[in-house]
Amino acid sequence: MALQNPHFQGTGRRKTAVARVRLFQGKGKILINKRELDHYFTLETLRSVVCEPLVTIKALGNYDITAKVHGGGMTGQAGAIRLGIARALIRMDQELRPVLKKAGFLTRDPRMVERKKYGLKKARRAPQFSKR
Repeated sequence: MALQNPHFQGTGRRKTAVARVRLFQGKGKILINKRELDHYFTLETLRSVVCEPLVTIKALGNYDITAKVHGGGMTGQAGAIRLGIARALIRMDQELRPVLKKAGFLTRDPRMVERKKYGLKKARRAPQFSKR
């Protein structure tokens, strides 16, 4: 029987995006939906958002990360992966919690798209008013 590489899991959500993140001891390889980080997120800002928890604890090249993410757009997915990585790091080492919490990586962003209401064009946009 082969020894399995132990991993730590974390789930992250943002808007309508959901990410399942696994954290392994490794060399810093990040795979998102079986694609490398650079190929999945073309914008540098989104790549930096994903890596923020690792940069904060100064462990950028120490862990391999695999993430499966679906739903939402690119920004929501990046935020979901960031939350998942932070939660997985805490499962690995509870002493990282105060550092990650102070940086704001453990807070689930509750903002969601407001639903459209009847009689309106969008959630709050009313039809144009004309006196005549």
